[in-house]
Amino acid sequence: MTLFFQQLVNGIALGSIYGLVALGLTLVYGVLKIPNFAHGALYMVGAYITFVAAVVYGMGYIGAIAVAVIVLAGIGVALERVVFNPLRHAPRLHSMIAALGVLLFLEAGAQLAWGAEFRRLPSPFSGTVVLFGLPVATQRLLVIVAAVAVMIGLSLFLKRTTTGAAIEAMAQDRAGALLVGIDTRKIAMLTFAISAALAAFAAALVAPLNLISPTMGEAVNLKAFVIIILGGMGSIPGAVVGGYLLALVEVLGGTYISSSFSQLIAFAVLVVVLAFRPTGLFTRGV
Repeated sequence: MTLFFQQLVNGIALGSIYGLVALGLTLVYGVLKIPNFAHGALYMVGAYITFVAAVVYGMGYIGAIAVAVIVLAGIGVALERVVFNPLRHAPRLHSMIAALGVLLFLEAGAQLAWGAEFRRLPSPFSGTVVLFGLPVATQRLLVIVAAVAVMIGLSLFLKRTTTGAAIEAMAQDRAGALLVGIDTRKIAMLTFAISAALAAFAAALVAPLNLISPTMGEAVNLKAFVIIILGGMGSIPGAVVGGYLLALVEVLGGTYISSSFSQLIAFAVLVVVLAFRPTGLFTRGV
């Protein structure tokens, strides 16, 4: 029972990270119809920015998270303006190729700047807390609480603010949103900023638990695409549910079946879902 509880917590923590990353990816796809293959690289850059701010400049963990989120939001805006906006009228394949180019550029840049060796960010929350009579790592608990808070905050922002309504309107019909006076240029930039900031926040939360490397975003990128397919392309509730579902299947399957087949089990779930519900678990829509 102790093992099950610990692995359940691990699965929820991992699902929180998957959910944050997938939220950013599905937000860009839902609003701009761009499959941003560079999203995993933004996650990786967010981890490095957190590491540099905390370790090199001694800003403290919370301050480093804030710096990473702000810097990545700026990078997201720059990518939308410089890379994706000029391609908005081009065939979708062009945007996909451009995203792959950004992915390779960021990975090469990270390796040039910080080297290929693995790095670890020391956690200021290295202890454990007792939950239901069982020990839980404080950092994992922080991941869960912080991620859920951000997910709820994003949902409230989209549903209860004018800007959120504009994002939803643009997701439904970009031309119609432009006709009713919505500044689609600003909404596109904001969408990329939020997406990159979510990736940075997820990376900053998990950096004390996982090793940091230039290629760390590749696996997360693949998982994020699996998640948004599971949940329904462009569906924010689907991204959250899909993230937790995939993580729990991976962790519990790896524990009770075989760690060697944990990845296979996750993709088997994807195949089953697509076989019986090709559109995913939720209908599309921000």
